Amino acid sequence: MRESLPAAALLLLAAACPLAAEEYAWHLPRGFPTPAVPPDNPMSEAKAALGERLFFEARLSVTGQYSCSSCHDPARSFAQARPVAIGATGEALPHNAMALVNVAYNVSFGWTKPRLGSLETQMLEPMLNEHPVELGLKGREAALCAQLAADPAYASDFAAAFPGDPAPVTFDHLVKAIATFERTLISGGSPFDRYVFNGEHEALSGEAKRGMALFFSMRAGCSACHSGFNFAGNWRDAQGETGRASFARNGTSAQPLRVPTLRNIALTAPYMHDGRFATLEAVLEHYSSVATQAARPDRRLPRVPFPSTERAALVAFLDSLSDETFVSRARQACGKAPPARACPAGTSASSQDNAGSDRRESSAGSARGTRLDRR
Repeated sequence: MRESLPAAALLLLAAACPLAAEEYAWHLPRGFPTPAVPPDNPMSEAKAALGERLFFEARLSVTGQYSCSSCHDPARSFAQARPVAIGATGEALPHNAMALVNVAYNVSFGWTKPRLGSLETQMLEPMLNEHPVELGLKGREAALCAQLAADPAYASDFAAAFPGDPAPVTFDHLVKAIATFERTLISGGSPFDRYVFNGEHEALSGEAKRGMALFFSMRAGCSACHSGFNFAGNWRDAQGETGRASFARNGTSAQPLRVPTLRNIALTAPYMHDGRFATLEAVLEHYSSVATQAARPDRRLPRVPFPSTERAALVAFLDSLSDETFVSRARQACGKAPPARACPAGTSASSQDNAGSDRRESSAGSARGTRLDRR
């Protein structure tokens, strides 16, 4: 038997060794795997809280008027009501702002780049892009960090998020904090989830159940692309990837596009990579027309048009993927009313800027500490 160390020696050893990293407690919906987390950016409550504050921080833009939330509105499942996003200087971006819900499980990010494989890497594009400008931080990284380091609240938050670092306010840490916050944006409390995972048979209407059966049928083909618990095809979790990032040709672009999640889809209009469709009904009309073409752009697309009764059933099922608990917490974080299910595609720039200003004012108060993976 090994001789036990004296208590005093144990105390000396404990003082000499750095503390073990905090183990983050995920609060995941039933049926959801543990997300993958990069080894160099472990989860922590302090880092996620800092990332949330930075997500709403307008000083991250060249104009001081835009933040991440300007394009990723919490009340719309972190999507936007415009057909395509608008950068801080007013330039139109090439694509619709994708919803950030459940991005912790993405294999790739953005609409067109299958090799863009992490939130940390993806975030450099909106921050540093110059053609077109999104946030416009290129060349301003050091000045921004100096500004945040001079803010006592931020200095304290960075020190708490990155303990042991003598100079914690860095651009790399800023990116890692926002990525950590975005990994907490997990939604899985929809009527569909209550029906499938909790056995609540009354959670779905009869029409939604008919739409669900059609959605998963070979005839409709919807689930051939929108598969998995996140309705986005392959995913990545703590055990690894289930396959390559899921891309498809949907008849709206010459190149394959990443399959987006359908969770909270009723709240994220307009639809497609260019926001061309204002309603889910218009999306289904498009797929019906594709089914009549002699050569479908992707063999997984619907094989026959949807009659009106089937479209109504599919819309009822897609509506059942809305997680009101998640969206309510997001609304509380930014103080906004819920959007209509089929919101207009032309929300004015002034209304978006005002909403962004409201969110920035609340970011240091009610928005902080509202972990959205909490259940």
